[in-house]
Amino acid sequence: MFTEKEKKIAKYIQGDISLEKRPFKRIGEEVGLNEAEVISAINNLKKKGIIRKIGAILRHQKAGLTKNVMVIWAVPEEKCEAVGNVLASYGEITHCYERIPPFEGKYNLFAMMHFKDDNLEKLIQEISLQTGIKDYMILETEEEFKKSSMEYF
Repeated sequence: MFTEKEKKIAKYIQGDISLEKRPFKRIGEEVGLNEAEVISAINNLKKKGIIRKIGAILRHQKAGLTKNVMVIWAVPEEKCEAVGNVLASYGEITHCYERIPPFEGKYNLFAMMHFKDDNLEKLIQEISLQTGIKDYMILETEEEFKKSSMEYF
């Protein structure tokens, strides 16, 4: 399953990775390996299917993005990929995904949007015109409950 080396590395990569030019070198220093060994072990964990990806979590309030909403769109199945690509082209949209089965039987494309100001209505209308999708709902965030990853070690 896991080697001891892989367990040590997994413990570090499941948490915050330092923001520096060579973060895997830093992890290697912490666990007694060199940078190449850390990268090799991470690649092995990926090959084994133990990890899927390494990604960033945006702490949007700290980045100055004070307003966020989830916009859910009722998109015909044959247009879902094209509309998703349009949504993904907007910098205000941090993630977009198709939901199967659709929410309320019709809302199948979800887009999380973050803003510095109150121009969200204008932007959502622009997206609606660009995509031709007029059936959508805006779900405003009232409270954030979790912004952390699972920890296994």
